Amino acid sequence: MPYDYEMTSSNSVQQKMLTALTRVLKPLIRLALTQGVNYPMLLETLKTVFVQVAEEDFKLEKREQTDSRITLLTGLHRKDVHRLRGQPQDSKNQSALATLGSQLVGLWISDPNFIDSDGNPKALPRSASVGGNSSFEYLVASVSKDIRARPVLDEWLRVGVVHIDDNDCVCLNSDAFVPSAGFEEKLFFFQQNIHDHVAATAHNLMNINPPMLERCVYYDALTPAAINELKTLAEKQGMVALKSINKRAIELQLESALSSEARQRFTYAMYFYHAEEDAIAKLAYENHLNTSNK
Repeated sequence: MPYDYEMTSSNSVQQKMLTALTRVLKPLIRLALTQGVNYPMLLETLKTVFVQVAEEDFKLEKREQTDSRITLLTGLHRKDVHRLRGQPQDSKNQSALATLGSQLVGLWISDPNFIDSDGNPKALPRSASVGGNSSFEYLVASVSKDIRARPVLDEWLRVGVVHIDDNDCVCLNSDAFVPSAGFEEKLFFFQQNIHDHVAATAHNLMNINPPMLERCVYYDALTPAAINELKTLAEKQGMVALKSINKRAIELQLESALSSEARQRFTYAMYFYHAEEDAIAKLAYENHLNTSNK
């Protein structure tokens, strides 16, 4: 793994890194405390992650990774390193239904069978015997032959992804799979989205080439009315981009199905955050502008 050790040897760089991490961690700690995750619980998890990253990403070429080297890299006690290395790693605890759901919605908002002439998701008859290729049953079967449409429908009704209209058709409540209920589903997308966003920014901070796409627009000193207008604009324009990427990704996935090189994944996302002005954020932004203008 290409990594600039000189970059992290400077105390000033390390302090800047810690200052940035403090701000990044605040909403995560707020979420953790809200869900009853306290410091000792998080500390054990943090130790585990330090060991895993040192084990996986900081190996020396043609050298076996040792407890002593991981202790040197992480600062953890050797006994902790030995204990944690001996524990089996948890399998990826991803919700199968959440993964399936993202694929289903991706088809529902892009495939000609499931959208109307204006590009909006159709209300789908429940069964293929009624709706044929434009039914909810056919939608599920298009993605998975192992899961029947009924349990998917029941779960989506529970978490608020869909509703049933007066014609007994299944209607998508939004263009994105964001359940109004169902903590596990939300948690799946939380870890997926935050991980990939942070991984992209970390990739760029470590000066690994080629850099990954990361762009944002930031403004302060705005009224609530201005925020609402920008939020509406962001949602509208953002969905245009997401639908375009989604449609092309489905086409390319089908084209790549038989290729031995089809081992890559990607995430393309959007978000819009707003809050009262934060003194720390404002200072960081002003410092960034001052540095950029020099």
